[in-house]
Amino acid sequence: MPTIILDKVQINQKIRRMAYQIYEKNWETQEIILAGIENGGYLLAKRLENELKNISLFQIKLVKITLDKFQPVQSEVLIDIDIESLANKIIVLVDDVLNTGRTLVYSLRPFLKIPVVKLQTAVLINRHHPSFPVAADYVGYILSTTLQDNIVVDLNGNEDEKVYLD
Repeated sequence: MPTIILDKVQINQKIRRMAYQIYEKNWETQEIILAGIENGGYLLAKRLENELKNISLFQIKLVKITLDKFQPVQSEVLIDIDIESLANKIIVLVDDVLNTGRTLVYSLRPFLKIPVVKLQTAVLINRHHPSFPVAADYVGYILSTTLQDNIVVDLNGNEDEKVYLD
């Protein structure tokens, strides 16, 4: 039986708060890049984009990052835009769950090839089992779990949206 961690209302509150934090730390910029890791991270980035459009005046560019999360060393990290167009920008790398940090670390690969103003990270859930030297700048919810626990983030846009422990 899954244990619900966050319901739709709570998810929306966390995303709104994260958007305000992103705005507060970057209010002087004119453009921000939200780079969402495919699936949950990209869906979260889209939601952050919507919230940021409501509270800020800066331009927001949404970028999708694709990689094999189970074999990140061997897989190529792809982004759906020319990497050079992101040079000298503030980039927020977005994923739904931060567990060991492996996915975030390997997702950084394309951004290490260009100069950036700032490179920040945002996650909805931080499980805090660091194996890599990466931390989230913006966190919706910190949850202590065991390594065997499975956190599922369902950002389907429906009324049954939830984060749960499977």
